[in-house]
Amino acid sequence: ATIALGAALVRKFGNGVFALILNQANITVEGFCDGANFAAALQSPPTRSRPASSEKAGEALALFGHEPGDLDPALPPALIHGGADHLLLALNSRDALAAMAYDLKQGQSFMRREGLVTILLAYAETPRLFHTRNPFASGGVYEDPATGAATAAFAGYLRDLGWPHGGAIDIVQGEDMGMRSRLHADIPPAPGSSIRVSGTARLMD
Repeated sequence: ATIALGAALVRKFGNGVFALILNQANITVEGFCDGANFAAALQSPPTRSRPASSEKAGEALALFGHEPGDLDPALPPALIHGGADHLLLALNSRDALAAMAYDLKQGQSFMRREGLVTILLAYAETPRLFHTRNPFASGGVYEDPATGAATAAFAGYLRDLGWPHGGAIDIVQGEDMGMRSRLHADIPPAPGSSIRVSGTARLMD
């Protein structure tokens, strides 16, 4: 939504950097127009991450019908933050990610009880290309097709983990719900430092 807002601000005010006041943080979003394409980049608040307890990860896995053996051991479950709190579950199969299903009311109860804005399900195609899905039951939404804050939090987690990200990653999100988005995250080396997440926006009829 932040990337889309940046593009909308460009349409109204022209290219520029806009300050946004959110519930949990203050951020900036830069919007720019390149011909017929509208694009934006958000600069996240400081990021942080910590391992998720086995109990919390287990409850989240059960929500989606998964078991610990469905996880990618190289990317352990974690609580990640880049302006909002998310729970990361990295799966070891692209097919498992595509088959994501859960009960919205149960998901909402779990996320609100645990103080989570979303759960981020991820699959690593390569060390720098990831596929993600982002259930947003806390807000009453089954799935968000593009989530800049979760992408920033995930990029910060990879940095904390010492992952070979090479300074940047790309995220494909929304593909399995028919609304494919691609986000790019630049990852500076300083621990906890802000992540820049960018992408283009398309106009909806």
